[in-house]
Amino acid sequence: MRLDLTVNDIKQYTYCKRIIFFNHVMPVEIKPTFKMELGKIKEDELRALEKRRKLRRYDLYKGERLFYLSLYSTKYALSGKLDMLIVTRNGYYPVDFKYTDKYPGRNHIYQLGGYALLVEDKFEKKVNEGFIYLVPKNDVIILNLTDRLKEEIIRMLDEMRLIIKNEIMPSPTSYRNRCLECEFRNYCNDVF
Repeated sequence: MRLDLTVNDIKQYTYCKRIIFFNHVMPVEIKPTFKMELGKIKEDELRALEKRRKLRRYDLYKGERLFYLSLYSTKYALSGKLDMLIVTRNGYYPVDFKYTDKYPGRNHIYQLGGYALLVEDKFEKKVNEGFIYLVPKNDVIILNLTDRLKEEIIRMLDEMRLIIKNEIMPSPTSYRNRCLECEFRNYCNDVF
């Protein structure tokens, strides 16, 4: 039996591998940052607006929106709660709301790829594109969700399970600016 992971684990692992260790091997108390709390509030406001809007911003014209979609895959031992799924005659499109005005980072792209794996497994439909909605800019980024990306995510899931199983403390991220606002900052004594 494989250890269950979440799509959020994929995002965190891509950002800094140590977060998996702190969440699964040595669970520690974390305090949500101001940015995290504000993001949740703004995402809830956006969901209310999205119910009334047309799909043109996604380059789609007809489709159904499913909100807060809880997904689980036994194939990948992976779960996640997708902000929104757009279902059309031509495809399934995961949408992740982000409270940032920056172009999506690698961690956000991989998170969206994780949602694509879940949608593919549940609905047995290939997912080629997804969207990241930048809440502050009221802008949508269209992303290609390639087979190569999905294969890399599957490899990452295996790596995460090895870290957890063998209780390995990974090296910190080489991008030290990420550490400044990290909710796990107090636990990385070799960094600070």
